[in-house]
Amino acid sequence: MARRIAERVWAPGALIPGEEVLAVEFSCARATVNRALQELARGGVLVRKRKAGTRVALHPMREARFVIPIVRQEIENKGGIYQFRLLSNKVEKAPVTVTKRLGLTKAKEMLHVRCLHLSDGKPYQYEDRWVNLDAVPSIRHETFETISPNEWLVTHSPFSQAEIVFHADLAGGEEAEILGVNEKDSVFVIERLTFVLQKPITFVRMSHPGSHRMVTQL
Repeated sequence: MARRIAERVWAPGALIPGEEVLAVEFSCARATVNRALQELARGGVLVRKRKAGTRVALHPMREARFVIPIVRQEIENKGGIYQFRLLSNKVEKAPVTVTKRLGLTKAKEMLHVRCLHLSDGKPYQYEDRWVNLDAVPSIRHETFETISPNEWLVTHSPFSQAEIVFHADLAGGEEAEILGVNEKDSVFVIERLTFVLQKPITFVRMSHPGSHRMVTQL
């Protein structure tokens, strides 16, 4: 149901099917449907009223505006030729710094994916990403041979909340080598966390050469 709302199958303000209809469609008990609807309503995704049914919430503008960019499209829209290189892709125990950022109390295994996005053959963005497999189990066996982690998540994993931090940093040794800059050169960093109904999905650090310019439209 969250996916249908995120993909606008059920548009903002739309009246969704009743519990009995959904129970039949999903082959589950009506009580299960009711609990799922209650959780979506608590997360502000649905609005439930007695005798009036359940509707998709009309999201505030600040939520409706935000779209996670697909790096490939970002580069192509600027006229560049896009490529990406997968640097690593493995399931491993996340460090404490990552679990804390995601609001998790215990260390756990997550998918750790690192890749480099290139524009016209030059480093554009280094992506260092941790994915909560409890939130997106289907990503575990993805090879990322033909699609980047960024694009896979945008198209496969809807979110209901995000936190974004922009800051300048100094490139570490490995990061500098990947981006083709000198160690301790300035880099432009975006850190993003996404959640679906309070469950963390992913934490990603995206670093660019210091000359990077970010342009957004509202």
